Amino acid sequence: MQGIFIRTLISMLGLFLASRLIPGVWIEGMGSFVLAALLLGLVNAFIRPLMFLFTLPLTIVTMGLFIFVINAAMFGLVAAMLDKFQVSGFWSALFGAVIVSITSTISSWYIGPDGRFEVFVVRRR
Repeated sequence: MQGIFIRTLISMLGLFLASRLIPGVWIEGMGSFVLAALLLGLVNAFIRPLMFLFTLPLTIVTMGLFIFVINAAMFGLVAAMLDKFQVSGFWSALFGAVIVSITSTISSWYIGPDGRFEVFVVRRR
């Protein structure tokens, strides 16, 4: 349970950074950040794998670049579900999704699946 809470906070941080750095991304209110982070987690857990599976041939042809389009679509889908979360277009959704992805990736290097701070040290002999 602690892991879900930590990951939601990380998604909120990514959404906050996206709303501050990308001109076309706008989120109003703390409750909207929480709801958007939860919805983004649910959409990425359930809908994104199906989208990836259905568009696998196109993803292979574009050498994986179509995954960025899928991420932008998931970001836009969450924005369409919430009134106080607006994305002005495809490029705003793409760059917003990239910022949230980078934030989540960097934080997942340090946070384990159970929500604890983890650092692995490799010693060579």
